Amino acid sequence: MEKIYTKNAPEPVGPYSQAIKVNGFLYCSGAIAINPENNQFINGDIIEQTNQVMKNIKAILDEAGYDFNNVIKTTCFLDDMNNFGVFNDIYAKYFISSPARSCVEAKLPKGAKVEVEVIAFKN
Repeated sequence: MEKIYTKNAPEPVGPYSQAIKVNGFLYCSGAIAINPENNQFINGDIIEQTNQVMKNIKAILDEAGYDFNNVIKTTCFLDDMNNFGVFNDIYAKYFISSPARSCVEAKLPKGAKVEVEVIAFKN
């Protein structure tokens, strides 16, 4: 088991890792719209927050030697399902390999509009 850490993604705010790599699988913790340069939450709209979340996920995938094409499962949380269409349009630009996905409405930390966690695999 290997803990993955990069300064290009937000610092964990609790007792967890950005990601864990084991037997070719990469399990990434949920990412919200925190700017890794200052670890401040971006209190923007769904577009701004989703794009920051994807940048944070990309940074973790890069650090571990993976990319979006290695993602096999995502779990997506939205604070309001009325944002699903906008979120989905941005999501589709990153996850062109169409991994398995769940998407639910939930109350999120820091009042976030979106949180995404991923599982990736690479031999």
